[in-house]
Amino acid sequence: MDTSPAIPGFDTFGLSPAILKAIQDQGYETPTPIQAACIKELLAGNDVLGQAQTGTGKTAAFALPLLSNLKLGASDPQILILAPTRELALQVAEACQSYAKHMGGFHVLPIYGGQSIGLQLRQLKRGAQVIVGTPGRVIDHMKRGTLKLGGLQSLVLDEADEMLKMGFIDEIEWIFEQAPAERQVALFSATMPDAIRKVAKKYLQKPVEIKIKSKSETVTAIDQVHYVVTRHHKMDAMTRILEVEEFDGMIVFVRTKLATVEVADKLEAHGFAAEALNGDMNQDMRERTIDRLKKGKLDIVVATDVAARGLDVQRISHVVNFDIPNDPESYVHRIGRTGRAGRKGKALLFVQPREQRLLKTIERTIRQPIPAMQLPTAGDLSEHRIDRFVQTLRDTLAEQDLDYYYGLVSRMEQEQEMSIKDIATALTYLGQKNRPFIVKEVTPSRDKRGESRGQKERGSYQGESKPRDRSAKKPRGSKKSDVPMETYQLQVGSVHGVSPREVVGALANEAGLDGALIGRIEIAEQHTLVDLPEGMPGDVFKHLQRVYVCNQPLRLKKYRTEASQQDKPKSGKPVKEKKKREKKPKQKKAKPVAE
Repeated sequence: MDTSPAIPGFDTFGLSPAILKAIQDQGYETPTPIQAACIKELLAGNDVLGQAQTGTGKTAAFALPLLSNLKLGASDPQILILAPTRELALQVAEACQSYAKHMGGFHVLPIYGGQSIGLQLRQLKRGAQVIVGTPGRVIDHMKRGTLKLGGLQSLVLDEADEMLKMGFIDEIEWIFEQAPAERQVALFSATMPDAIRKVAKKYLQKPVEIKIKSKSETVTAIDQVHYVVTRHHKMDAMTRILEVEEFDGMIVFVRTKLATVEVADKLEAHGFAAEALNGDMNQDMRERTIDRLKKGKLDIVVATDVAARGLDVQRISHVVNFDIPNDPESYVHRIGRTGRAGRKGKALLFVQPREQRLLKTIERTIRQPIPAMQLPTAGDLSEHRIDRFVQTLRDTLAEQDLDYYYGLVSRMEQEQEMSIKDIATALTYLGQKNRPFIVKEVTPSRDKRGESRGQKERGSYQGESKPRDRSAKKPRGSKKSDVPMETYQLQVGSVHGVSPREVVGALANEAGLDGALIGRIEIAEQHTLVDLPEGMPGDVFKHLQRVYVCNQPLRLKKYRTEASQQDKPKSGKPVKEKKKREKKPKQKKAKPVAE
C-alpha cells in the first residue's frame, strides 16, 4: 500500500490515553509515514509486513499500537520483540518504557547474551508484559522453561534482514513454531530478500504490506564527495576539513563503540564541541546528548549505526563517514540524517586505498558516482585562516566602539616609539599564536621497516591496527581478505552446546566487530578456536573475558602459534599435545636402536 502525503495526527488513530500522554511528553507532533501507515493496521489486529529503512520511526510504529492493546492485569509476556543485537534490544526496550510511562504496572524486560543469566531469571520470575531480546537468548530461556509464550498476543521482528545476515533464520523459525497459532505478527526489514519473504509467507496471516520510499531514491539531493585517506591520516584529514568546511551540526559515523569515544576525544582536543553516542549510554544520557545537539550546545556527534537509529535533528548539515560502512544500505541510512526538511545536506566519505571495492558497491547502490576530492593543503589552510582573520577585523571595525583603542594605539605609537605597522604586526601574531597562518605540510615519517609512525597508534578494532604480516593466517573456507588474522582460544566447546552462530553473535555484539571479519571457527569438546583480526585493543580483550556463551565464560586467550599445526583440533576433536623430545648433549650421541 502507498502512504498518503496527508498524514493525520496521533490523536486520530485511537491510541490509549496513557500512550497519547507519553507521546505529548516527548514532543511528538506528526507521525512519520511508516508510523501513520502501521499504527492503524496494528491497532486493528492485522499482521504487518513493513519495508522501511533505519531512522524512519519503526520502533514507535509498532510499539505505540501494541502497547495500547496491552492487558496490564496479567504479568505473563504478551509482546515479544526480536532484535538482531544487544544494542538495538536495549534501545527498543528503553523506547517501550518511555512510551508506557503513564501505564501503571507496566514492565518491559530486555534479554540478550552477555548479561548475567541469573539476573535475567530473577527478572523473568517477577514477570513482564513485554520481552525484547536477541533470538539466541530468547531460545535459551524458552528451552529452560523460564520464558513461556502461552499468553503471547503479538510477535515483532525488528531489522529482520540484519537477523538473516547474522544467521538467525533457523532460530526465528523455531520461535514462530513455539508461539501460539493465534497471534499478531509485525515484521520490519530495510530490504526484502527471498528468505525474509519466505518467512513472511509462512508465518504471517494476510499481512498488510507497507513500503516506505527508499532513501536511495532521494540521496541525489545530498552533495556527496569522498577522500582517499590512509587509516593513520584520518584524524588529520578530519580536522583539516572541519577547519575549511562551513557546517552547522554534524554526525561522524564510526564502526565501533570504542571508536566513538576515541574520535570524539580527539576532536575535543582540537577545539571542536564533540561528544560520543553509543550503545553503552543509557536513555537519559542519549537524550541529553541529542538535546544539546538540537540546541546548538554541541556541534559534532560521533556515533555508531545502531546508536544513531531514530536520530532526527534538522540542524545536521553534514554527515562524515569516518569509517566506510561494509553494507551499502548503511551508507544510505547514514547520509539520510542530513538534508532534512528541504535543507541542503553534504556527505563526506573517507575511503582507504584498499576499500575501493566498497566505494564502487556503494556507487552502484545509489546509482551515481561519488566524486573524489583532494584534502585541503597547508596552503589552503593558511589562506582560509587569513580570510577568516581579515573578516573578523572587518566585522570588529563595523560593529564595535573602538574609540578608546584608537587612543591607546596612538599613545603607544608616541610614548613607546613604535610604528602603527609594528603594533599591528605584533598584535596579529599574538592573536593567531595558537592557530598560526603558516601551516606546515605533515608528512608521516617512517622507521627503518617503512612503517608510518601513525600506523602504530591504536585504532578501532576492525582488523586495521597493524600493517599486513605475510605470515598471518587467512580463515579457511572464507573469501580472500587483506586483514591479517591471529588465532584465539575460547573456553567453551561442543560439550556446552555451542555453535558457530553463537560464537559469531557474541564476538560481533561484544567486540563491536563486523561478523564478516570473523574467520575460521573450530569447535572442540572443551574449547573453540577462532581466527580474529590482529591488534585487539586491551580493553576489548579484557571485556571478552567476562562474556558468557551457553552459560560459559569465554575466557578468551591467544592460541599458541608455535603449536598451531600440532594442537589444532580436527573433525571437532581436540588433539593431545605431543611432548617435545629433549636434545641430548653432542658428546654423547645416541646410536640407533634396532626395532
